[in-house]
Amino acid sequence: MTEPYAVPVPRGYRVGVWEVRRPLATGAFGSVYEARRTAPDPRGLPDTAALKFLPTGTGTPRRLAHLRELVEREVRLHRSLRRPRLIRMYETLTVDDPDRPGLDGATVLVLEKAEGSLAALLATGPPPADGPALLAQVCEGLAQLHRAGWVHGDLKPANVLLMRDGSARLADFNMAAELEGTHAYSPAFSTPDYTPPELLWSEIGERGRRTRPSADVWAFGVLAHLTLTGTFPLPGATPATRRDATAAYARGTDELRLSPALPEEWHQIVRDCLARTHADRVGTEELLRRVATTAGAEPAPRALLWRLRARLRPRRTRLLIGGALTTALAAAVGYGLLPADAPPPGAPGPAGYGAAELRTDQGVPPSYRPLIVDAAHDCSHPDVTPSLVAALLKAESDFDPALSDPDKDEYGIARWTPSVLRYWIRPDGQPSATVPKPPFSAAVSIPAVGRYLCFIAPNLEVTLPGDRRVLIAAAYRTSYRKVNDAGGVPPKYRDYCARVAHYLKKYTPPGRT
Repeated sequence: MTEPYAVPVPRGYRVGVWEVRRPLATGAFGSVYEARRTAPDPRGLPDTAALKFLPTGTGTPRRLAHLRELVEREVRLHRSLRRPRLIRMYETLTVDDPDRPGLDGATVLVLEKAEGSLAALLATGPPPADGPALLAQVCEGLAQLHRAGWVHGDLKPANVLLMRDGSARLADFNMAAELEGTHAYSPAFSTPDYTPPELLWSEIGERGRRTRPSADVWAFGVLAHLTLTGTFPLPGATPATRRDATAAYARGTDELRLSPALPEEWHQIVRDCLARTHADRVGTEELLRRVATTAGAEPAPRALLWRLRARLRPRRTRLLIGGALTTALAAAVGYGLLPADAPPPGAPGPAGYGAAELRTDQGVPPSYRPLIVDAAHDCSHPDVTPSLVAALLKAESDFDPALSDPDKDEYGIARWTPSVLRYWIRPDGQPSATVPKPPFSAAVSIPAVGRYLCFIAPNLEVTLPGDRRVLIAAAYRTSYRKVNDAGGVPPKYRDYCARVAHYLKKYTPPGRT
């Protein structure tokens, strides 16, 4: 087992009637393992399943409260809904093992085991010929959710799983939200490439962020364009630049230019999903009717599954030889644990994202690497580097996205003060109209760090002694004016800056400065 797994579980470990066999996928907080049943079960459970370990029994109180909320959300949906296009949950278990503090008290979801994910299929070759049939099944799953009064909230290729018979199922429901009238309240988190414009700067209330089924329709439009063309419908080399393009499109300062590779019969469907406002988007039932008609007859599902296995096998073999088992399997199976802002198909996996600038073997959580690297790349100043952003986050919170320090009015992975975050939360550089309210997700906090550091860097006096990156970190903790006035790091922040300098050295690859 390599270190990037959030919840390390040894081979042969038993939970209930299940014995862990091998790792499948991981995220920042949870990990999924293949398991086999070791005893007869009167309920007729299958011989193999996927165990999703979520460490809700150990850790800091603030982190546990956040995790429990996500787990309860997912469990509640699974228990209330059983639909053909939704991944099935067989049971939930709790680990009772005081000798293993990292596992003791963990919640375990016993789920259907998939053969792969749409993310893996797209990452290992050209757009699949049977993409329309897959999209029809995804749309059917969305309709099943919406009819039951739920919004998925995080539809993306990693959360579309492919089963042994080649059919598609929707997975990862810890961001799902139950409708209360026209709206639902979801956690303040989403994957930027699939987030509709109205949610990019939405205010976060005590119950989370208000969302509608139309947010899933937007995400389906992005997913359909990616599945059929291999590209995103809005331009940009990174999630952050594509988010800016989304903002420009929503404001009416830019137009939607779909790929010429998109089949003509899909153009209007995708356009109607990606309407600028939620009110102008096509409804789910109408969308399902049009997608099913356009997709036509479904191909033999096993042909699709065979092609997925053929694509994955050589890639997985090479990675196994190189020792990167977790990266290979995380790319192969989603279960909702691939990170937010994962790179587009064909780019390096999250565990190796930006490896030339940010070391992969020093404990930076794989799920935050794309956010960290992209936050630095969105700034042209040479001193704002991925290793600086990572070192600052480590020093601020130990990468804890659920951090809450009301006495200092600081929250989230970057310890943002709401009154300061309002000036850096928006990708268009404009301050938020109101002061944002915590909790602040990593997907919001980390890009804002990049913007703030990019503002600080050119405002520090050029004659200041010492590592410019450490001086930038000092200014983040206090202000660039106080650093300039002190002629360097103010005495009050020397211990903090020593920690940043330590992690800078630790996270910077050899040969880079």
